[in-house]
Amino acid sequence: METVWEITENTKIINETIVRQIRFIKDLPDYGIGDGDLGGWIEKNQNLSPFGILTENACVYDNACVYDNAEVSGDAQVYGYAQVYGYAQVYGYAQVYDYAQVYDYAQVYGYAQVYDNAEVSGDAQVYGYAQVYGDAKVSGDAQVYGNV
Repeated sequence: METVWEITENTKIINETIVRQIRFIKDLPDYGIGDGDLGGWIEKNQNLSPFGILTENACVYDNACVYDNAEVSGDAQVYGYAQVYGYAQVYGYAQVYDYAQVYDYAQVYGYAQVYDNAEVSGDAQVYGYAQVYGDAKVSGDAQVYGNV
């Protein structure tokens, strides 16, 4: 399977984990990405599918995985055993971790956190400072948001 990115030699440490920056090796005009543009950060190849979109300072590490047409950007982090897939988007300073899943067309952004065994799916949005956790399921057109 041909990939749209490669791992560079650029490294940094996130939560005591060494991650490496990716570089896109194909033009992806739908995402505003050009061949040679630097992307986000991963710990290992298994964190990002061959067609994964990971931009800016976003990080995926531990045993987490971003795949299908999902996109992680901004300063977002996906880690633990979390999965982001389908056409889902995680961005801003959002965090998805533990065994959480974000999929379909769901969006998690702002400073929101989705963790434990929580799922966000459909066209649902979790944003602001909201936290979705435990065995919670947010789906359909639901919106969960909050402020500090």
